[in-house]
Amino acid sequence: MAILLACVTLGPVSFAVLGGFRSNAQLAENPAGLPDPWILDNYQRVITSASFWQYALNSTIIALLTTAMVVTFGMMAAYPLARFNFKHREKIYMIFVAGLLFPATVAIIPLFILINKDLNLGNTWLGVALPQAAFALPMTIVILRPFLQAIPKEIEEASTLDGAGRLGFFGRIVLPLSGPGMVTTGVLAFVASWNGYLLPLLLLQGDMKTLPLGVADFSTQYSSDTAGVFAFTTLSMIPALIFFLTMQNKIVNGLQGAVKG
Repeated sequence: MAILLACVTLGPVSFAVLGGFRSNAQLAENPAGLPDPWILDNYQRVITSASFWQYALNSTIIALLTTAMVVTFGMMAAYPLARFNFKHREKIYMIFVAGLLFPATVAIIPLFILINKDLNLGNTWLGVALPQAAFALPMTIVILRPFLQAIPKEIEEASTLDGAGRLGFFGRIVLPLSGPGMVTTGVLAFVASWNGYLLPLLLLQGDMKTLPLGVADFSTQYSSDTAGVFAFTTLSMIPALIFFLTMQNKIVNGLQGAVKG
């Protein structure tokens, strides 16, 4: 079953990667065949395109901004919800949990008005990163809260005796111990932002577009160049794929810690 699932998952990806090394004539003659001969022109055209690198820059900056806000604000929200005792704490936490039920699509029109009219952030990196971070916060808090709750109270009491206040305990002890959880939420936020399509579609235009929008534009402009579309799509997903594979062990450790907590 695992092999079958891997084949179903990797099949379309492999088809796109190999399709970039073929000509349109080869694809038309034998869509499921291997490149014969192998052609590099499709990938070379994409790599030498200035628009591709502009789209990649936009995607990278937006993803980094989103990740930074998600991890920062997620820790700031999860810390009091995990370590402080105050009235309606669990009710406030359940509001964040309920946020998991609402995707960005349900608020797309208010978001469009808020970003463009009220905040004047239309067609900017921050205008896309802000709502992406907001909709990623519920999952971030759900993952981080168990990490913070699992920190023994004895450690906090010992740090208090040593003269560390709440901020000192947070900076010197909580942040290092919550490293796996922050890495997990950061990677998930980065990959989700990199693959984001709807918000960039509504809020960005021209040279500010991201790679998913670039793939769509390229597919429309060069609809007859199937091999070129495969090459553009493959190069667009490589950075996020490498990033995810590099951090996958830390993601698993982070999720295991959240479950244990």
